Amino acid sequence: MGLVIAEFEPHPALRGVVRRAADYRERSAPVRRLEAPLAGVVLIVSLGPDMEIDGRQTGSFVAGVWDRPTVTGHRGEQAGYQLYLDLLGARRLLGVPLRELANRLVALEDVLGPFATELAERLAAAPDGAARHALAQRLLTGRLGDDHGAAPEVAHALRRLRATSGAARVEALAAEVGWSRRHLAARFRDEVGLPPKALARLIRVERAAQRVRAGEPLADVAYDSGYADQPHFNRDFRELVGCTPGEFPFVQDALAAA
Repeated sequence: MGLVIAEFEPHPALRGVVRRAADYRERSAPVRRLEAPLAGVVLIVSLGPDMEIDGRQTGSFVAGVWDRPTVTGHRGEQAGYQLYLDLLGARRLLGVPLRELANRLVALEDVLGPFATELAERLAAAPDGAARHALAQRLLTGRLGDDHGAAPEVAHALRRLRATSGAARVEALAAEVGWSRRHLAARFRDEVGLPPKALARLIRVERAAQRVRAGEPLADVAYDSGYADQPHFNRDFRELVGCTPGEFPFVQDALAAA
């Protein structure tokens, strides 16, 4: 069967909260995969055997922004419904500050309570991926809280980091919003999960990883990403992804005995 993924657009009511949604199923030999970092929040409703994440058997979960290598896998089968949540919009759905989820894997029921069990049971009973997506979006829309986002200063700093692929300097961002660097770092970490400098590094490597996978020359990717030299690029890439840029296209999707 291999890996089958169906991607869906979020319901209009969830735009700004849900960036992407996917229904997936896989049957294969036991698998381990090295996952690239993501400047976002991941929510997975498990619909099959537990997956393995960094050696830990895991069912449904939420993971905040993550700035270290991650290895996922399964023993021959996995299935689930996955949401990629916006860093600022996620709080409306989850109801917790993102500092509580950064670099953590949290059981879905510990965040959403009994609703997590109801969601998993109802999705498991749906006939196909499209039906699961429609049902999930309807149920999740009813969970949205009244918190309409982060402080405007934090939202501005995050937009600038995204627009510049992580190149904007923290001092410049603080000046733009009229805050001290220390105050911006503290508020940003509270609402996003990482301080702006750490998130900038993550965004830079995340974008670089996308280009490396597309087969672009490593020297061009390093230069365009703002690295002064290849060793600096290699070091950041290894620390966040878990391998060098030259190894990445081969390691990322490699199958191995789990």
